[in-house]
Amino acid sequence: MSVDARLEAVQNVEIDEGVFKYVLIKVYGKENSEGKEAQKNIVRGFLRATWHADIYDEVSSSLSGLGLDCECLGGGRIEHRPNEKYIKVYGYSQGYGKADHEEAKRILLTKYTNYKIECSDEGY
Repeated sequence: MSVDARLEAVQNVEIDEGVFKYVLIKVYGKENSEGKEAQKNIVRGFLRATWHADIYDEVSSSLSGLGLDCECLGGGRIEHRPNEKYIKVYGYSQGYGKADHEEAKRILLTKYTNYKIECSDEGY
């Protein structure tokens, strides 16, 4: 399977409902069919994670199994209220720093097209 196909197989967004930590992750493969590094950013957030590193470790392990590399671009928190079609992206990670919340919003909109998504630099 090509790098491009493996990247395409990775979902852009996997998040839970409620309030939880999230990380913005750059996923990449060595070279695509044109000889360039193929990459994309993804958002992952889970209620079960105590630390941002818990999310990153879980995701990086599964990506490694696909032959893909990754790096954490930062973290924060997400408030996801599906009954209201609302997501708020805010805060930061003490270990990874603040993610680019506008980039996270752009990615979230690929899955939650009819949601109101807000970003804030306030809160932890």
